[in-house]
Amino acid sequence: MRLRGLMFVLFAGVTLAPACSAPEGRTVAAVKRPPRPELPPRTYELAGPLVPAHTTMVSAWDIPADPLYDESLDGSPDAENIRLGYRIFTNTQAEAPQISSGKVSCSNCHLNAGQRERALPLVGVSAVYPEMNRRAERLFTIEDRIIECFMRSENGTAVTQTFPAADSREVKAIKAYLDWLSRGHERGTPPPWRGKNTIAPDRIIPVAKLDAQKGKELFLEKCINCHGEDGQGVQIGDKKAGPLWGRDSWNDGAGAARVYTLAGIIRYAMPYLDPGSLTDEEAQHIAAFITAQPRPSYPLKDRDYVKAGPPPDAVYYPARKP
Repeated sequence: MRLRGLMFVLFAGVTLAPACSAPEGRTVAAVKRPPRPELPPRTYELAGPLVPAHTTMVSAWDIPADPLYDESLDGSPDAENIRLGYRIFTNTQAEAPQISSGKVSCSNCHLNAGQRERALPLVGVSAVYPEMNRRAERLFTIEDRIIECFMRSENGTAVTQTFPAADSREVKAIKAYLDWLSRGHERGTPPPWRGKNTIAPDRIIPVAKLDAQKGKELFLEKCINCHGEDGQGVQIGDKKAGPLWGRDSWNDGAGAARVYTLAGIIRYAMPYLDPGSLTDEEAQHIAAFITAQPRPSYPLKDRDYVKAGPPPDAVYYPARKP
């Protein structure tokens, strides 16, 4: 089966003209779009609104809700922001270089533009917020969460330590895209697919008993087809896996820098050629190996977990005295 070829590089710099219909009978220009790629028909049923977790990399180009081609948006005053948010989400460093660094986009962790089952899907996520954030030990809005992702997962602190405002262009655009993905979801009710990238509590292995060397062996056996031996990613068509460590990766204050958080992603979303095939133990050993590697330092870790202290799998945080 041939891979679906969706050229995300075409999205950067695309100008979407005003909507082709407007209120009060005003005439406006037609919307300009990149050519719609020719994709083969799906050979699987969607899991609700999501690409199912069992599908392999052949489904990587499947975006069930793609605002660039959704004509129902053409008359919406939010269309430009939603589409900008999508472009930032799928090509973060190119679209938001002033608050991101390296080579990690939002869609490297939230696969299929946040629309894949058991790959940290974001459909319905806006309806969940506000929500308590353990790391900050305060209530977070969806804007707070977006800002934290820019500065940690996209290593924004490498280019600025001034956090973007909630009403900044980039934050408003990502929020607009997530709100659009969350339309119709009841506020305050988590969608049923949320929180599924976790290792069950009775399967957790203490960090001190995890074996990074065993994780390296598993990584070389299971992961290098997409990530390469150096963890920097292999180019496959127009896609390339984000770097797992090194200066272009997420920084050590990101959620994926925690062993069990990363293990939950690995367990259910990887390896991309056979997702879900790893055991809980194998996923944790691989996560221990990846989180033993160097990565950019988040300079404000002293402001995290101030009251309760860092959890045991936050291995880049210094131990605090009782």
